[in-house]
Amino acid sequence: MASIGIYGRLGRMGQAIAAVIPELGATLAGGADAGENPEAIARKADVLVDFSAAVAVDAHLDAALATGTPILIGTTGLTHAQHARIDAAAQQIPVLQTGNTSLGIALLSRLVREAAGRLGADWDVEIVETHHRMKVDAPSGTALMLGEAAAAGMGVAMADVGVLGRAGLVGARAAGTIGFAAVRGGRVVGDHQVIFAGEGERIELGHRADDRAIFARGAVKAAQWLVTQAPGRYGMDAVLGL
Repeated sequence: MASIGIYGRLGRMGQAIAAVIPELGATLAGGADAGENPEAIARKADVLVDFSAAVAVDAHLDAALATGTPILIGTTGLTHAQHARIDAAAQQIPVLQTGNTSLGIALLSRLVREAAGRLGADWDVEIVETHHRMKVDAPSGTALMLGEAAAAGMGVAMADVGVLGRAGLVGARAAGTIGFAAVRGGRVVGDHQVIFAGEGERIELGHRADDRAIFARGAVKAAQWLVTQAPGRYGMDAVLGL
């Protein structure tokens, strides 16, 4: 029975994770929020989950490394430097980093990669995401993750082909790019749609989250899986054995 420590315990996801931990056969080791010592909770937990803020991730990685504790990072809006730090940390401890802990999104990512690889450059790829009015980053971490999956299928780097927004007289769509559109409003938990548009036909792959608990359950299941793994950097697809 794994004991789980939560960074961002008082946030939406932190509270949701704490609520589902007992039903999934784990225990809550406690949590830490802004201004609290992250290493203290790391010493109590078998595995850590981080749904705090990007500015706090470095300190949480340091705590996980100091105690040798596996960590799942679900916080979005990370910088390239932070991804590099995760790569380095993963040489010493198990780290699962993801923009979305839904098992459905993990499967969708694999389907997007497969579709992008098989359809080829003649098909335009557009990603549309919708979230509640309080979300602070755009595109969402999940949308970027789906973009990375499409780029991998196409055999290109997302940094080279991603178009994160359009405004004004931008001209015709450039071939081979991956477009993003972000919608914000109401209390939408999270909708993601990946559109493959060809000549005279479209394929649309999507996922709708109606309850934040799906992310919490996915995070707990991923944390339970992570605690048994060797050092390395993992994604949610590994939890599903994909």
